[in-house]
Amino acid sequence: MAAGGFRMLRCEIEGVEAVEAETRHSFPRHMHEQFGIGLIYRGAQKSLSGRGIVEASAGSTITVNPGEVHDGMPIGDHGRAWRMLYFEPRLIAEAIEDMSESKTDDFEFSQPVIDRDDIALRFERLYRALTTRGETIRYEEALLTLVASVQPYRKDSPSPPSSVARAQSLIDDDPAKALTLADLAQEAGLSRFQLLRSFSQANGLTPHAYILQRRVNMARRLIARRTPLAEAALEAGFADQSHMTRIFRRTFGVSPGAYADAVS
Repeated sequence: MAAGGFRMLRCEIEGVEAVEAETRHSFPRHMHEQFGIGLIYRGAQKSLSGRGIVEASAGSTITVNPGEVHDGMPIGDHGRAWRMLYFEPRLIAEAIEDMSESKTDDFEFSQPVIDRDDIALRFERLYRALTTRGETIRYEEALLTLVASVQPYRKDSPSPPSSVARAQSLIDDDPAKALTLADLAQEAGLSRFQLLRSFSQANGLTPHAYILQRRVNMARRLIARRTPLAEAALEAGFADQSHMTRIFRRTFGVSPGAYADAVS
């Protein structure tokens, strides 16, 4: 197992990333821009999710939605092992649109932990289809079957207050831009303390932590497009490559260099 217990595998389909991990690493609060579906193979973990604190153990299927703040820590002293697939939102949206006969693609996965043997088996089939050479039809069948079985549903998460949404949009429009709490508070029409409190309550992250998450995901996209690491760091708003590397490894478990090797 490479990269401190993490290994990225090449996928046969563009827009999908496969990660294997065997580690005692504890993830701080973070978020992905992709949908994640995975399976715990050994040990157990506890994590924050969009449905509160959950626990998953060997045999549990786990899911995460884009932008969903979560963390992860092992239960016990021996760590845990898992496999994860991360999908660009368009791929899951296409599957949902197909399943609903073009009626909707507005959804999220409703269960962060699913303890069903049939779903675990379907994940394993999909993982094999994506990480071994074969015909595209294998992947298509396996993805549709798995997604249907985990029962995505229409989003019903409350929207953030309009004041927070304005501050959040200021960050989202240009994550690399240097912003102060005063800048965000002015955009929101709040005091700095009111903005800090309201933003943290709505997003599960402070404004600074949210900015770092947007920057590291921006860096991930740049690296996937084969942007040199130092250039990606500066373009994404990091002070330098070492700063990007620290945040990247803390968020994704692998270094930017290992990620670049896996997706190139």
